[in-house]
Amino acid sequence: MSGFRYRSYVDGPDPLRPPFDVRSAVDALGRAVLAGASPTRALRDLLRRGTRGVRGLDELLRHVRERKEQLRSQGRLDGTLAQARRLLDQAVGQERAVLFPDPSDEARLRERELDDLPADPAAAIRRLAGYQWRSPDARQTFTQLQELLRREILDAQFRGMRQAMARGTPEELQRVRAMLDALHGMLDADDRGEHTQADFERFMAEFGDFFPDRPRTLDELVDVLACRSAAMQRLFDSLTPEQRAELLALSAQVMRDAGLADAVQRLGERLRARRPDLVWSGGVAVDGDAELGLGDATTAVAELADLAELEEALGQGYAGARLDDIDTAALQRVLGRSAAEDVARLRALERELRDRGYLSGSRDRVQLTPKAVRALGEVALRDVLSGAGRRPGTHDTREGGPAGELTGASRPWRFGDEQPLDAVRTAINAVRRGASSEGRLRLRPEDMEVAETERRDAAAVCLLVDLSYSMVQRGLWGVAKQTALALHTLVSTRFPQDAVHVIGFNDHARVLAPRELAELSPEPVQGTNLHHALLLAGRHVDRHPEFEPVVLVVTDGEPTAHLEEDGLPYFSYPPSPRTTELTLAEVDRMTRRGARMTVFSLADDPRLEEFVTALVARNGGRALRPVADQLGSFVVRDLLAQRSRW
Repeated sequence: MSGFRYRSYVDGPDPLRPPFDVRSAVDALGRAVLAGASPTRALRDLLRRGTRGVRGLDELLRHVRERKEQLRSQGRLDGTLAQARRLLDQAVGQERAVLFPDPSDEARLRERELDDLPADPAAAIRRLAGYQWRSPDARQTFTQLQELLRREILDAQFRGMRQAMARGTPEELQRVRAMLDALHGMLDADDRGEHTQADFERFMAEFGDFFPDRPRTLDELVDVLACRSAAMQRLFDSLTPEQRAELLALSAQVMRDAGLADAVQRLGERLRARRPDLVWSGGVAVDGDAELGLGDATTAVAELADLAELEEALGQGYAGARLDDIDTAALQRVLGRSAAEDVARLRALERELRDRGYLSGSRDRVQLTPKAVRALGEVALRDVLSGAGRRPGTHDTREGGPAGELTGASRPWRFGDEQPLDAVRTAINAVRRGASSEGRLRLRPEDMEVAETERRDAAAVCLLVDLSYSMVQRGLWGVAKQTALALHTLVSTRFPQDAVHVIGFNDHARVLAPRELAELSPEPVQGTNLHHALLLAGRHVDRHPEFEPVVLVVTDGEPTAHLEEDGLPYFSYPPSPRTTELTLAEVDRMTRRGARMTVFSLADDPRLEEFVTALVARNGGRALRPVADQLGSFVVRDLLAQRSRW
């Protein structure tokens, strides 16, 4: 009988570990949302920043722009034209050096022929194609010029042709013609719907050395050739009119001499028809000291086109932008394999956040799921508690304490129980069930029992949070959201017997569920309608008459709005006496309910201080002036302090 043993993987990095930390990504999303960002904006910011071990879009975009600037300063696009002129001048000079000492009339006639050469390099080369060179060096230089033009012009049209045409022999030219004929044959068959992948594989087996990008299908080959052809056209557009005319003439002559003119022209027309979406015109700004060959210059222009598309895709600044818009193949060509892998990881991270149930909705309107809101609350509570200060004997723990004093009794454990485990009775249940065949005692969920505790007094908790626009202007919006969500999470998880309401108020008040609270965005609304908020809080307290009432108010201004009898809000600044009268009347009702209010004042405002002083005097509550970034710890600590006194 074979057995299995399980242990930690120790032979290097865990091969099953995901390439990113989803939990840290959720925490980052949570903090961004708590700071006031929408879920859509928070996700985009996360993808732009990246996460642990994964570069974000912003860093990749920076590398793309650096590469773009590097290419722009790489060299001159007319390098082949300049080199052709030098070789032409060199060949003519070498021929004149041989003719000058010769006193014969033939030598003078030859010199006259050289003097009459056209200024246009293409016309001069065409005239010299039939010239009988007296100088062996001149003949060799002119042959070198012809080979240079043939290699560079073909390499500009078909990347990699420079290596395939290393010797420039008639056999090599014949093979290029055969490749073009076979390519046109495939395109004709594809137009008729008769092309097969087997046809393409036979083509690549014979002519694959002409295509270093190694396309896998005819469509990929068409894309490669079309991008190259478009880049060559944009290169011509980048030259001066004189340079463009000279280079076009040279290209046409080379193609005619090689017997490729018709096939190449027809191919260009077919590529343009198949990929009209490419940028086929418009120059690029490239400047530098080095002279780029025509093939290298075309490659630079093609890469600049890739970079421009990558820059737009990585920027994600257009409507409907998605990570799938990023061409990872082009990114890998430009920045290497690691950059393409980073984008793949970002895609996987976004997919994982959705698959694990943290996000829903479209990319343009991301929504937080209940699971994400719970995680958000945990982040808020953890951050708040971390800033709540330390007292002797306190420490962080993930386990909650008992909900009350132990009664001595126990009961079977149920999923979700927070009571302490009764270890003795749990072990006894396992012993009674009997040991395994190996003689080992094994625990099962049905063996577990929890210790029963006395039920603590429950509380009806109301947190009234000012959402007026002055909170945004003072930079208090994020900390107010964090405080509200942290308090809701604290009560929901550690005091599940309590009833908690978070009430937001500006010109009017409303009860905010956790998801609404998490996705709450600033509203440019004037008004601090504490009157309406206290009305809603009073109803909550009245629905739980047996609960201890707890009312906490967070505000940065005195009441400036109230609710009229018709249910519509009324705003006035400075506050009308009616607003103050109605608000204090609700404070008096809250006092009769036995609720002592705690007011957290977030602004150094004499009018606010005057109002809070009057409120505390009538209610018997407390007024606190917390530092803004410690608001959450003040509120949580106050709630815990009130509970400890019951």
